[in-house]
Amino acid sequence: MAGKELNLKHGVPAAPWRSFRDELDRVFDRFNQDFAPWNMFGSNSLKWPSVDIAEDEKKYSVTAELPGLAAADVDVSVDGNMLIIKGEKRNETKADEKNYHLTERSYGAFQRLFSLPESVDRNAINAAVDKGVLTVTLPKLASKEAAPKKIEVKPAK
Repeated sequence: MAGKELNLKHGVPAAPWRSFRDELDRVFDRFNQDFAPWNMFGSNSLKWPSVDIAEDEKKYSVTAELPGLAAADVDVSVDGNMLIIKGEKRNETKADEKNYHLTERSYGAFQRLFSLPESVDRNAINAAVDKGVLTVTLPKLASKEAAPKKIEVKPAK
């Protein structure tokens, strides 16, 4: 096998598998581009809403763009140290006219997970949807910082 790169773990040429993997990646990239109109959140992302995260002295805020979704379509929860935002959109359009019947359905779901800092008050988190924008407010715990204390350094005995 002179001149061929080997996958030392399995003793087989690595190049054919790399070529296969590259081609498979291209197929999935083309698939995602071709079906972008089915994507409920726009052609630049596949079923993942755009999210902004901000922080001030008292809270963190997570804002997600969820066009066409109402509060009933969104689920926000905390599991351990993870903030979980899930949602789904179902749409059905019907047109019944003389000699013409059309029914179109679309469906999309997403889930985003965010690691929470220890400073978040998990019992005071709230969420609201307004005009397709979800805002999750994560208040910070009251700071219990002790006043600075000078420690005397003594010579060893």
